[in-house]
Amino acid sequence: ELIDLAAAEQHMLLDEIARCAAALRDIVAPDKLNIAALGNVVAQLHVHVIARRHGDAAWPRPVWGAGTREGYARAVREDLIARLRAALSLPATA
Repeated sequence: ELIDLAAAEQHMLLDEIARCAAALRDIVAPDKLNIAALGNVVAQLHVHVIARRHGDAAWPRPVWGAGTREGYARAVREDLIARLRAALSLPATA
């Protein structure tokens, strides 16, 4: 849980969440960003940063349990990943 982290780790995580959210906002220009730390299914601390658009399948409700998941086309997915990696200064993968 977030509250189980030391204060310095909490701040580091929040800084990383903010970096990811800013990169996502700059790249896809969403109407809203949702940030959530769940863990009901995967019992480890992890954070979801979700770009939302007015009129998406779940708007304005949470994305979980709404509609059928639709993946990105491969080229679109690879482009988005490359742009996010560049924005976050992460190395490209092979």
